Amino acid sequence: MKRSMFSVAVLGFVLAFLYIPIVLVVVYGFVPNGISMSFFDAQGGFMGFTGKWYQQIFSGHYAVQALLQSFWLSLTIAGLSTVISCALGTTAALALHRWRDRLQSLHHALVYPPLIMPDILTGISLLMLFVAAKVDCGFWTILIAHVTFCVSYVVMTVLARLQDFDDRITEAAFDLGAGPWYAFFHVELPILLPGIIAGGLLAFTLSIDDVVITSFVNGAGTNTFPTYVSSMTKHSKNLPSVFALSTLMLIFTCVLAGISKLLTAKSLNKTKGK
Repeated sequence: MKRSMFSVAVLGFVLAFLYIPIVLVVVYGFVPNGISMSFFDAQGGFMGFTGKWYQQIFSGHYAVQALLQSFWLSLTIAGLSTVISCALGTTAALALHRWRDRLQSLHHALVYPPLIMPDILTGISLLMLFVAAKVDCGFWTILIAHVTFCVSYVVMTVLARLQDFDDRITEAAFDLGAGPWYAFFHVELPILLPGIIAGGLLAFTLSIDDVVITSFVNGAGTNTFPTYVSSMTKHSKNLPSVFALSTLMLIFTCVLAGISKLLTAKSLNKTKGK
């Protein structure tokens, strides 16, 4: 079956729309002039590429210390919120799958609002909660906020995995003398692991690039990478360092996605083997 030129053109347009901005971020991480953001001098001559922005990042240059501090803060919060969200989300999904009563129906209904609620409304409501509780905004308020909107995504991905789960496998483990904890860690968890990994990756991605909610609940000296970058994009002469660090984040994300894919494939192969 021959492909029409129109479908090929649409595919090319979509791919260009998605990936050209990413390519530009990578390219501008090598721009020599951070003020004009240009590869050409005043006479129109090509100045070439430079790796000084990467050198600043790896050497911890004073010009990018605040940027690096915000980056490590974002990684810490994203990592912790992912771990906590996976633990809470997996537990909640198992509860929703195993027990079906009116209380669980209410529980199931409460899972959806964070998925559809506008970020600005979530940020304002959390800020009012912290103000009412007289909690100073900072690291912990950001972490709580990120767990709040990440846990629902983990619940939904694990629930999707549980839809194909055969409960008779767990019952068979119990019949063979396995206890609840042994059955969970050796029978259920390996089967649920692909869903947990997918939910964790989604939670990590949502946490590390959140701007709106974080801007409401962060405090003095607790700017995450996205909020710090949003404040420096229009006036900083070190903007190429942001592109360089974003490129490193892109590489890290691709590596992380590759590892998760390998782990998921390994888990599925073990499950099929059994």
